[in-house]
Formats: sequence, structure tokens, C-alpha cells
Amino acid sequence: MTTTTYTIKGMTCGHCVSAVSEELGQLAGVRDVRVDLGAGTATVTSDQPLDPQAVREAVDEAGDYEVVT
Repeated sequence: MTTTTYTIKGMTCGHCVSAVSEELGQLAGVRDVRVDLGAGTATVTSDQPLDPQAVREAVDEAGDYEVVT
């Protein structure tokens, strides 16, 4: 298992949290997603390290958000 925390720019409300959680949760191998609105982060636990491009694309698909780290 791998746990990685991403900083995500643009999240402002509960809907943002839901959208980002849903899209990241659909990536292959993802076991858990925890989004912290206050910190502007998403912590993802997966079977193996995720492709950074796939993570960026999932966050982009969720809405007007951007992975900054």
C-alpha cells in the first residue's frame, strides 16, 4: 500500500470535496481518498504508486481544480 498527499488548488466547499473524492476514487488501485478542505489536500491510499498524470487528469475532471504538488 502507498499513501500520497496531494495539494489541490481551487477547492472551496463540500461539493468540491465530493467531486475530487469521487474522481480520485475511480483510479485503478485506489483504496481510500480523504480530502481536507481546510488544508486543501487529498490523501490517497492505493495498492501501488499512482501515475502523476492520471491524478492530475482525475482532479481536472472533477472541476476547476489543480494539483499543485
